[in-house]
Amino acid sequence: MAKARPIPGLSGEMRYSDAAIATIAVRSDELFEYAAGVLDLTQIEAVHAMRVATRRLRSVLEFYEPCLESEQLEPILEQVCDLADVLGQRRDPDVELEALAGFAAAASEVERPGIERFIGRTSEQQQQANAELAQMLGQIEADDLRGRLAALIAPSPVVEPVAEAEAAPGEEHSATTAGGEQLATAADETAAPPVKSGWLRRR
Repeated sequence: MAKARPIPGLSGEMRYSDAAIATIAVRSDELFEYAAGVLDLTQIEAVHAMRVATRRLRSVLEFYEPCLESEQLEPILEQVCDLADVLGQRRDPDVELEALAGFAAAASEVERPGIERFIGRTSEQQQQANAELAQMLGQIEADDLRGRLAALIAPSPVVEPVAEAEAAPGEEHSATTAGGEQLATAADETAAPPVKSGWLRRR
């Protein structure tokens, strides 16, 4: 199994939201690092490593869900799960072919033709699964999954309030209803605090 990379600076003293940023960043990078060579049918361990990486990423996304923006998270999590399923479909014939090769090597001349037929059928399944995996990887690239993961853990910019126009000396700005009732005056209003619409719901 591909060994998980350590999370730099992760500790029990960190805020939950800060731990989310650090952990998701590393697990996201791992996923795309393992994508290299994953379509090479002679490098079957690449598929296994990437499949494990999808499981780890899914786990941390679900664990830190309380402080993530749900509208961003849900489609990302769905696509990560879909990728894991497609990788699993490709991994199954990889493992079966490896076992069949061992059986064929130890089989007698009488047994070998039957095993080779199994190998041929499983190889076709592997090719089909690999084509589906290539399509899935293309969709992930088109949807910019990597960019969306980065955006999920990126703080949104602070939105400053619009400044009120200054009242001329001796004047008082007021808002009234259609019936002429005064709602508020500039002198009575207090400045609104800056609004920060970030991805994190701080805990």
